[in-house]
Amino acid sequence: MKFALRHLAWTLPALALLAGCNGGENAKPEPHAIATYASATWQDLPSVSDTDLVAGFHAWRNGCEKLKRDAVWATTCEAAASVPDDARQIRAFLQQNLQVYGLRSAENNANGLITGYYEPVYPGSLKPTETNHVAVYGVPDDMIVVDLASVYPELKGKRLRGRLDGRVLKPYDTAEVINREGVKAPVLAWLTDPMDLQFLQIQGSGRVQLEDGRQLRLGYADQNGHPYRPIGRWLVEQGQLKKEDVSMGSIHAWAQANPQRVPELLASNPSYVFFSTRPDSNEGPRGSLNVPLTAGYSVAIDRKVIPLGSLLWLSTTRPDGTPVVRPVGAQDTGGAIAGEVRADLFWGTGPEAGELAGNMKQQGQIWMLWPKGKPLPEVPKVP
Repeated sequence: MKFALRHLAWTLPALALLAGCNGGENAKPEPHAIATYASATWQDLPSVSDTDLVAGFHAWRNGCEKLKRDAVWATTCEAAASVPDDARQIRAFLQQNLQVYGLRSAENNANGLITGYYEPVYPGSLKPTETNHVAVYGVPDDMIVVDLASVYPELKGKRLRGRLDGRVLKPYDTAEVINREGVKAPVLAWLTDPMDLQFLQIQGSGRVQLEDGRQLRLGYADQNGHPYRPIGRWLVEQGQLKKEDVSMGSIHAWAQANPQRVPELLASNPSYVFFSTRPDSNEGPRGSLNVPLTAGYSVAIDRKVIPLGSLLWLSTTRPDGTPVVRPVGAQDTGGAIAGEVRADLFWGTGPEAGELAGNMKQQGQIWMLWPKGKPLPEVPKVP
């Protein structure tokens, strides 16, 4: 879950024109939406195989259990429950009940960035050992979370995290401080490598392979309130990697070759994720919608642009160029999945899924399949 929101770039001629009309330095750019929805038809969608259609529809429908009272999706989800796993009948249902909208950037660009994520499995233990010495923390006992929407409704979904210092609420510790000094929180497991912990935090869930053969499943519980900054970006800024070469594999290789600089690398990302234990099962990890993710058919999105639970039509490629065209469910979110035409495709559990996810930095397009007659989401505006 990488990369931050890009803002609209104003051209020099536009600035000159605005200055001439409004008095030079006092002129301000007009606010604009971070993304737009372009009306489209079913014929505009790239073709999809019957297998992918059925699998994608089934994955999306799994999320309907959390949308029973949703003002937009409740009726459609109720009707979807009786649709058999048959491609012809699924197509008929979708076309009868949903309208197609192409997702566009603020610059009206249909192309965007599609990345991947997965559920890693790392060696570790329930107690510290000489080998396993990197703590995986649960939610800190002294961290206070304030829901800002309770005071400012326009800040729905925004939370402030901090610690009380007397009667003053101060920002919670950065990742650099936590890595150096620890934190007042339960330790759920111990890993062997600080980079394993960093990648576990980036993915948002994972498993710890214990020595007795069991696996401990961990999921995102909370975060320290600081912004996520990609460690790959820091390596590029330091001249250690080229932008086009950044991947999970190249970052890990750099860390192994430069162990003395790993603390510096980790300190470049102030965000820190805390975990909770989850029941073991053969299902995928639960995303932000609190339903199990389906490998290849669940995506993490920016909920400011795409409402959680939405049905999307994705067209992109694997790292080897093989097409990936299918419906997917918007069932997860991530701090690095922000703005415009953007999605993070969940690939599953383990090394093979990690290889796919770590190398995905593909161009792609997204269409939103939206219930007919329902108002489109209100996308935030930025300067």
